[in-house]
Amino acid sequence: MPGKRSVRAGFTVVELVIAVLIVGILSAIAIPNYLRYLEKDKEATAISDINTIAGKLKEIMMENPDALPPGLATINVGNTLPLIDPWGNPYQYLPLYGRPGNLPQARRDHNLVPINSDFDLYSMGPDGLSAKPLTAMRSRDDIIRANDGAFIGKASTYDP
Repeated sequence: MPGKRSVRAGFTVVELVIAVLIVGILSAIAIPNYLRYLEKDKEATAISDINTIAGKLKEIMMENPDALPPGLATINVGNTLPLIDPWGNPYQYLPLYGRPGNLPQARRDHNLVPINSDFDLYSMGPDGLSAKPLTAMRSRDDIIRANDGAFIGKASTYDP
């Protein structure tokens, strides 16, 4: 029929641009939140792992206080303990009780006092770097065990 306009189905360029902008804005909000969630999950996993490993070491100490092993691999019978942190680095362990020669390598608080008397156990965190004093920038993201197990968490939140 002449004189009748044809109707086209579809989106205009303006509608498509608006849709892309909305998706972009939502992504800009959602992606950083998701990445923060993943990081918090890794921190929680490291805290849980350190608690599990520390429990095994405390069990050994209860049987014989001088029997702390020189390394974590010797207590990992049946590969039941997580020896690698969520960022792919090995957990760091240093026996202290009964080994005065190890005391100079012990982790230290802001007063440069050792944070544990039995053993040091920690994850070097996402950057994989660490230093003995917890006040060092390389140590702020570490997940640590302090006060002989009374504190397990991020080094930046530890306050003796």
